[in-house]
Amino acid sequence: MTAAPSALPDQFDTIRQGIPPTVTLVAVTKFLPVETIRAAYARGIRHFGESRVQEAITKQADLADLPDITWHLIGHLQTNKARKAVEHFDWIHSVDSLKLAERLDQAAMELDRTPQCCLQVKLVPDPPKYGIDVAELGAALPQFDQLAHLKICGLMTIPPQGASAATIQEVFTGAQALAGTINQAGFNRLHIDQLSLGMSGDYPQAIACGATMVRLGTVLFGPRPSSPALGSGN
Repeated sequence: MTAAPSALPDQFDTIRQGIPPTVTLVAVTKFLPVETIRAAYARGIRHFGESRVQEAITKQADLADLPDITWHLIGHLQTNKARKAVEHFDWIHSVDSLKLAERLDQAAMELDRTPQCCLQVKLVPDPPKYGIDVAELGAALPQFDQLAHLKICGLMTIPPQGASAATIQEVFTGAQALAGTINQAGFNRLHIDQLSLGMSGDYPQAIACGATMVRLGTVLFGPRPSSPALGSGN
């Protein structure tokens, strides 16, 4: 049964309706119960982002009656979970190494799937975060271009925690410029037409800098639990 719209915070519709139609709103539902996903679905959301593969698989089973959901993996992905990620996600935003991309490509070939992928890049130094730095990415682009079973079509980046507005601007405009540089290089397969940039604290700035996808959790749903809450059936 679909949850009542009142199950969502008052600001949900205001935020959702304020996202331009050219920008995909990915509702981040990590640790939230399936009832919340159903409520968001009832309000028109079709793109949902999860950070943990196993948590997402459990939710997907509970939501199998909603076949038009597009699932996005937005959290760090270990190479030993690459096959499950390819099997269960339409989008993988967090391709943060060539090794991971190669493992995903192998799994995609074996499963006869073509997940859409974003390369997670670091535009400014940020040791705690995963991601490929610009120099490393530049050197590896020809190898990424050889991966025939992935559709690498986006860049994803996350500004450093607590970054100033100027640094956030540098990160977002840097991602847009990097996409242009990649596209001008004339690769056979690589073409970057998606920028997965903003989160709850900075998404308006991301949209102004050309984001095509924003990943919103807290601003839509309020504070999340500190551990998974998968719903009454789990």
